[in-house]
Amino acid sequence: MSSPAQHLARVARGSRSERLLHVEHVPARPARLAEWPADLAPPVLAALLGAGMERPWSHQREAIDLVRAGQHVVLSTGTASGKSLGYLVPVLGSIVDGAARGGLRRPTTLYLSPTKALAADQLARIESLAVPGVRAATYDGDTPPDERRWVREHADVVLTNPDLLHHSLLPGHERWSGFLRGLRYVVVDECHVYRGVFGAHVAAVLRRLRRVAGRYGATPTVVLASATVSDPAGHASRLTGLPVRAVTHDGSPRGAMTFALWEPETGEDGERRSATTEAAELLAGLVEQGVQTVAFARSRAGAEALATGARRRLEGIDPEAAGAVAAYRGGYLPQDRRELERGLRAGTLRGLAATTALELGIDVSGLDAVVMAGWPGRRASLWQQAGRAGRSGAESLAVLVAADDPLDAYLVRHPEAIFGAPLESTVVDPENPHVLAPHLAAAAAELPIGEADLELFGPGARTLLDVLVANGILRRRPTGWFWAREDRPAEHISLRGASDVVAVVETRTGRVVGTVDEAAAHAQVHTGAVHLHQGETWVVTELDLDARTAHAVRGDPGWSTTAQSVSRFDILTTDRVHERARVTTCFGAVRVTGQVTGFVRRLPSGEVIGRHPLELPERALTTKAVWWTVDPDVLAASGVAEADVPGSLHAAEHAAIGMLPLVATSDRWDVGGVSTALHPDTGLPTVMVFDGYPGGAGFAERAFDAFGEWVGATRDAVLGCACRTGCPACVQSPKCGNGNEPLDKAGAVVVLELALASAG
Repeated sequence: MSSPAQHLARVARGSRSERLLHVEHVPARPARLAEWPADLAPPVLAALLGAGMERPWSHQREAIDLVRAGQHVVLSTGTASGKSLGYLVPVLGSIVDGAARGGLRRPTTLYLSPTKALAADQLARIESLAVPGVRAATYDGDTPPDERRWVREHADVVLTNPDLLHHSLLPGHERWSGFLRGLRYVVVDECHVYRGVFGAHVAAVLRRLRRVAGRYGATPTVVLASATVSDPAGHASRLTGLPVRAVTHDGSPRGAMTFALWEPETGEDGERRSATTEAAELLAGLVEQGVQTVAFARSRAGAEALATGARRRLEGIDPEAAGAVAAYRGGYLPQDRRELERGLRAGTLRGLAATTALELGIDVSGLDAVVMAGWPGRRASLWQQAGRAGRSGAESLAVLVAADDPLDAYLVRHPEAIFGAPLESTVVDPENPHVLAPHLAAAAAELPIGEADLELFGPGARTLLDVLVANGILRRRPTGWFWAREDRPAEHISLRGASDVVAVVETRTGRVVGTVDEAAAHAQVHTGAVHLHQGETWVVTELDLDARTAHAVRGDPGWSTTAQSVSRFDILTTDRVHERARVTTCFGAVRVTGQVTGFVRRLPSGEVIGRHPLELPERALTTKAVWWTVDPDVLAASGVAEADVPGSLHAAEHAAIGMLPLVATSDRWDVGGVSTALHPDTGLPTVMVFDGYPGGAGFAERAFDAFGEWVGATRDAVLGCACRTGCPACVQSPKCGNGNEPLDKAGAVVVLELALASAG
């Protein structure tokens, strides 16, 4: 059997060797075993032994002991390290022990996951253990009405998601009274996903759950599971509002890994091949060698193109191998997912092109190799995806292929930023007033809010309650704050954003297929937009702002769309200032006013095939931002002519946005930016990067705190790019509302150098 290094050498032979920029050898890790607790319920122990789990790994036993002792715990270890046993053993043990004691209600557990697929997999895992008498069931939007009552009244373990908890369980808690009285454990799986504004919403929902559970006399122990992040205990505490112990020492065995950084080929015309095309070639080359491989793409369209490209390359070489390559994306039915699992485990499926739905979706691990078409956004996601490779302690191969993006270009040429750096800080602000206020209204509708509840929701809760009273949403009484309207507040809150929502409606049937935050609707579901929802492609035929609906038809037209816009910003408060030698950096509240003016249609190759105007109103966003200013005389003395200032600032802004995920758990689409050669509030040339959510999401403040690291990496990325005047790998942006005009790459380097010179 060839080694991963030999597989890599074969796909990197000849002229392709120049594309292989770095190879990192990650050493193997031996197993550290422990013993099952001596007092574990015999039916649970028998189920574990029957499933071949003779002894737990050390981190599983540590978590089991803490959870059984009533400690709130976050288990943060690597992919395929068996985190679920850390909470399943206490959960199943409590049910068996409760049944033995008798009584009206046995202990219950509420399991929350970010996807239905993950909940279904967890249910299959519980059922496979077959502990006698355990009644587990999923409860989500797909659960038939006749099954829902049985689940509420009889299930010991209910597996659902934060959205259903918010929209259904909490508002209708009276129907769940029996389940809530017995609530012993709350499991929050994949908790690293809950970051930014989404994380703030989930934090508020978990506090509402704790309050409602308390109404029925329950104080559940919260158990969280996470991919490896820099401060799992801190993140879990911010999410839950509770003190949380972290279990981070991974006792599971791990085979050695060969990890390669790969840069796509650049043609004689200066155009670089896309990461998808390059990854398809690598996938085909590995499958041809008999290496079972999963290749991750950033989008559904990318996964489909990657699979198609790999099959096309294999058809002329090995038709049988071409037939063993498939695509996987979000939105697949459970039976389709199971079929893919079976094919991977049986070896009949040798190559899989997947979106990140697989990262949190179907339960596959132990593959031979992983190819990643583009940086997945965070180091935690990188290791989560790479961890899919590694069969029973055998050596594995992971390859990261750089996309046309400043961060990708920087990372493949600075491997120390991947392999020698700590994981990113996970940003979540549970006190974001734009998020917390509507959840306080929802909490008051569930149960009147009393003085004793204020500490649960944080120091700003009282002020927000006063605002809700002034607006007629709540009514103040001597005993607390009461819901004052006839509708349900939860209907007006989307956990995936902080504002009202626009419904995406199928034109033919009138069926609501999804929602988009109202703030993002202008750019994402304007008339003519190509919109992705749960892996399916839709084309918007009409955006009706008055009715808050976007009418769409299903189908992939073969192109993507990008909105174009104009914007300006007003500084409302300057909360933090750092005077540096050549620039001044600030953090504070801003109002960004923008207007979508049109959109561009592009082929997958990036070629523009049409520009179309739109007539949409202006929108204002009050959020948090980081900005820096520089004196025009300093720019001139550094060689930036007055005419080149706008392009220099604009290019620096683009590059800085692209590099922000290096220091914060943001995505390019989570933040925005503006720059101007003379801003009326500062009176100076100004570059600003802002959170793309009302009230902020924590990304801009993280950028302010890590300004030197952020700007230094941005400077290196722009300076190190081989292009002459600027390209997508350095200063061009796929979401620029001005069509990437003007841009001055050389001037951007100067602007960044000036900021960096005093950023220490």
